[in-house]
Formats: sequence, structure tokens, C-alpha cells
Amino acid sequence: MTGIHSLAYTKRSGFSIDYGREIEEEIVRIQQLIEKKPVIQQKFPSRWLAIKLLEQDEDIHKKLQPLEGGQKILTESQESLAHLKVVFGEDSDTILADRRYGWINGLVREAVKHTRPNQMTISDQIDQIVTNQYIGVPLFLVMMWIVFMFTTEISTPYIDWIEGVISGPITNWLIALLGAFGARGTWGESLLVDGIIAGVGGILSFVPVLFALYLALAVLEDSGYMARGAFVMDNLMHVFGLHGKSFVPLVIGFGCTVPAMYATRTLESRKDRILTGLLVPFMSCGARLPVYVLFASIFFPNNSGTIVFWLYLIGILMAITAGILLRKFVFKGKEPSPFVMELPSYRMPTLKAIWMHTWERTSSFLKKASTAIMVASIIIWLLLSIPVTGSANFAQVSPENSAFGKISEWISPIFNPLGFGEWQMSGALVSGLSGKEVIITTLAQTYGIESNEITENILVDFGKDIGFILKSFIVATGDTIRSLPRIIGINIDAADNQPESTHLMQTIARSFDSSSQGHGQLAAFSFMIFVLLYTPCVVALAAEKQELGSKWMWFTVFGQAGLAWVASLLVFQAGKILGLG
Repeated sequence: MTGIHSLAYTKRSGFSIDYGREIEEEIVRIQQLIEKKPVIQQKFPSRWLAIKLLEQDEDIHKKLQPLEGGQKILTESQESLAHLKVVFGEDSDTILADRRYGWINGLVREAVKHTRPNQMTISDQIDQIVTNQYIGVPLFLVMMWIVFMFTTEISTPYIDWIEGVISGPITNWLIALLGAFGARGTWGESLLVDGIIAGVGGILSFVPVLFALYLALAVLEDSGYMARGAFVMDNLMHVFGLHGKSFVPLVIGFGCTVPAMYATRTLESRKDRILTGLLVPFMSCGARLPVYVLFASIFFPNNSGTIVFWLYLIGILMAITAGILLRKFVFKGKEPSPFVMELPSYRMPTLKAIWMHTWERTSSFLKKASTAIMVASIIIWLLLSIPVTGSANFAQVSPENSAFGKISEWISPIFNPLGFGEWQMSGALVSGLSGKEVIITTLAQTYGIESNEITENILVDFGKDIGFILKSFIVATGDTIRSLPRIIGINIDAADNQPESTHLMQTIARSFDSSSQGHGQLAAFSFMIFVLLYTPCVVALAAEKQELGSKWMWFTVFGQAGLAWVASLLVFQAGKILGLG
């Protein structure tokens, strides 16, 4: 499904209407089947035929049925129709017509000026407020602030619960199992406990963060508001001389930079594709969010949602600034093209559709955690286990004397002026090039290894452990319910509603206070600014090279690394002068 999702934004060529992610994925799936049947492909254009099948055109059914492979395509199209029926709660031909006329409506809004006002629908009356040129953008920013407050308040208690389950019962069960097979004290135990569990487990504890974010965004998308957000932000982008159509890949960039890079193919001009591709990495992808939440929870526990919101906003402002400078000095003389988009009618989101969208995106992250993050965790564990000085015992060397520690220590002076010169932080930023979520994996391994004192005999009481898991889940749910009023500024149980500080959080807090000489909050914010702005992951760079070319890829590598360093330097040093943090 991930491949289909990417193709839904890259396979189209020339003029075509965007029917939305769910429908586009089904169109591409049917197209792929059609293109495997030469007889059918020669007779009908593949995208046109796929749309006609989703519209349940009876004439096309009659023409397709006698052709070789036609029956299989008809059967598959019925599966697509059933899937879309579940998602939208109505027939796909109605949805297709609605999206098509929505596009026409957007075109008319761009091109036609009415001399006499027409009778307005309820949707139009709401749009007079939501898309107003003066209050539309502030209202959109308020909605995004509510989304991030919701994300942090909902997820924080469950983060503590998952971390407690992984570091407690699951780790104990695994160690007891290894003991039963006589594998205690071996490199295999170190790999499983210090490598895989400490690494992947550290990032899995932040699954509630992404789930809450995707849940909130699914509600906004299915209600029709997100399209209005795109509309009002397009107006703002035109003011700053940016391309209106660029908003689509930029919005996709909030999920992942890779499909956002591929989505630049929808832009007609190569200059516009390059400019938009250079701005996409400024959008905070989903992989950065767990890092923001972890550090905001440690250093700004009472305002974590606001801090996360400001980081997203800073990324947007940096993209605007970079866009203005690039237009002025690199892409001169290119006027932005008009932006035509669909404004669908407002609708009540369905529980099934919200669940499907939320779970699909969360499961995509879980698949990544089980592959790329696990590989990164094993590589980091291996480097942490190779002794350079001190003990020569493989897998029992202290982190600071390992290959990873020495490499990170050699790099760390670069970050001293930014407030985070400890080798653990430097190493986390380097490993973060494989994926920003790996920053947490690295910190969990480098800070956690020293505290993993494993006793010789671990007694496992499954009944007690299951009871602990269930009881702590109920407590986390109760804490979440009590924290909901804080989204709108009402703070109840303020003394008892603070998230429990874990060993990793306490260690990070001490480390930042030490490296910044008492300016821990300021150094942490400087670190988050660096994570926001520095070079995207290697997969995103590969996509950028494919779409824009090697020259622009290297421009991004060194340009964003330099920008991140300068921005973090200004934040930390100016903050010290002003007595902040």
C-alpha cells in the first residue's frame, strides 16, 4: 500500500484532476492491472478506464467483459468499490462527481468575478469566515495549535505506559527466557537488551504521539477543513511570491519528506519543482515529532504542546524566508502560477474513515520501526560494542570508550557553541541522518546502557506483570481524560497531572544542564531547532537526487546543515545574553 500511495502522486502525467488520496490509490491499483493486459491497454487509456470502472459505467463493463483479462479487472474494480464504500459511506461515482465539480468550482473561483452575489449555501456561509483573507490564516494557525495541544496531552500518559511496559515486564521476560537457554551474559543478550529493545523500544514508546496527530489530522481532512487550510495558506504564499501549487507537496511533507519530493512532479515548471523540493525539508516530518515531544516534555512540561506548535511554525516561516530569497536571487523572473484546488462540502467525519486513515499511517510507521530503525539500532549497538580504549571485551565496553563514542567525541566540539556539546548528543544527530526518529533510539542506547544493571536472577511472575500492564494502562487512560481540559487552557489536578520523569528523561536533563552550564532549557530549544532544520534523512536525499539532480541534493545537504548550525548558534548565544533558559 505504501508503494501505491507514492504512485498515486507520481504516476499521473499531463492534466488530471486529483480525486484525493484514497481514490487516487484505487485508480493507480486498477491502472497497474490494466497495463499488464496489452489488448485492453491498446483499446482504452488506463487512467480513463480505471475512473470509468469506479464510476460503474455499464457500457464500459459490457465492452471490457469479453476481452482477455477483462473479467479479472472487473473483479478487482469491485473490491475497490467496496473499499471506497466503507471509507466514504457512499458510492464512489458520487464521490468522483463531487470531487470533479469541486475542482470546477475552484477553477471558477479563480477565473470568474461575480457582479451580483448568488444565494449562498451553509457551506459557503462558513467559508466566508474560514477562508476570509484577514482571519483565515490566524484561524488556521489556531486550529493547528489545538491539534498539537491535543497530540501532546493525549499521548504523554501513554508514552510513560509503553516505556514502563517495555523496560519492565518485556525486558524481564526476555532476560528470563535467555537465562532458560543459558544465554545470560553473552553478546546475544547485549544485542537483544541493549540494542534492539533499548533502540526500537525507545521509539515505539512514541507511537501514541503519531497516532494522536494522525487522528486529529484525519478529522480535519474528512470534515473538509484541511482543504480550506490549503486555500488560505495558498493566499499567504502568493503574498510572498511562492508558487500556489507548491502547497500540496509541502503539506505532504508534514507526513514524510520522501513522498513530498515525488509530489513535486505535479508542478509544470522545472524551476517550480526545484524551488518546492528545496523547501519541502523545512516541513517537520512525522519522524521529527517524537524528538520534539520528548524534549518538550523534559524541559517545558507545562507548555509542551505550545513548544511543538512553535517548532512547526518556525519551519513554515523558514520555508517562506528561504522561498523569498531563492526567488529573488536564484529563480528570478518567474511569476507564480495560479492554484486551482477542490473545496469539498463540509461533512461529518465517519468513525470508520477516521480509524482507517489513522491506522494506515500509524502502521506505516510501525513497519518502518521494524525494519529501518531496527537496522540502525543494531549498527549503533555494534559501534557501541567495539572497544577503542579501555576494556577489550566485545559488547561489554563502556559507551564513551567505544568506536561510536570516540567518533561522536571527535565531532562534539562543533556543537559546543550551540549548547549541546556532549558526545551522546553529537552521535545522536549523526545517526539521525538515517531517520530523525533514530535520534531517540541513539539517546536511549548511549544513555541507557550505563544504567542497565542486570541482576543474576530475575524472578518472573506473569500474573503480577499482566496486572501491572493492565493497571498502568487504566491509570494512563485516566490521566489522559483529566488532561483533556488543558487543551483549551483549563488545568485541573495541576500538582498530580505532571508526566512521570523516566530515567532517560532525567539523564538527558542533567546532560543538557551540564553541557550548557546551567542553561538546559535554552540548549534543549537550540537542539530542537537544529533537528528541525538540519539535513533530511538519506532516503529523502535519494528521492531529491532522483527528482531534482545531484547538484540540488548537495545544496540541501550542506545548505541545511549550515543553516541549522547558524540558527541554533543564534538561539543559544542570544538567549544567554538575554538571560534566558
